[in-house]
Amino acid sequence: MILVDSSVWIDYFNGGDTPYTAKLDSLLGVELIAIGDIILTEILQGFQSDKDFKTAKSVLLSLTVFDMLGQKNALAAAENYRFLRKKGITVRKTLDCIIATFCIQNGHSLLCCDRDFKPFVEYLGLSVVDV
Repeated sequence: MILVDSSVWIDYFNGGDTPYTAKLDSLLGVELIAIGDIILTEILQGFQSDKDFKTAKSVLLSLTVFDMLGQKNALAAAENYRFLRKKGITVRKTLDCIIATFCIQNGHSLLCCDRDFKPFVEYLGLSVVDV
């Protein structure tokens, strides 16, 4: 299963023509695509118009939506953050740490265009979708 990060969805809903939005477009209807509850929040909170909000909400809720945090993932995310910090890497966003850890723990690939996930790939085995 492929989890798609908000960084890709936001570009997608804004009509961005990037390699990541093209990849997402090619995967929809072909692969199992999922999002997490915190990703859902990140995406939907950015819509200005009610119409666009309702359309995006409908599209996103048609996908598998995972509850991402929970105690197990919260502890694992904290451990991953500390592991990277000991290597001299500061994870800028707690949400990215939670998302990466969720994917690692559950064997999901991540489609993202956010450089903050690179240390999770390099040091913790996060699988990302090639674009």
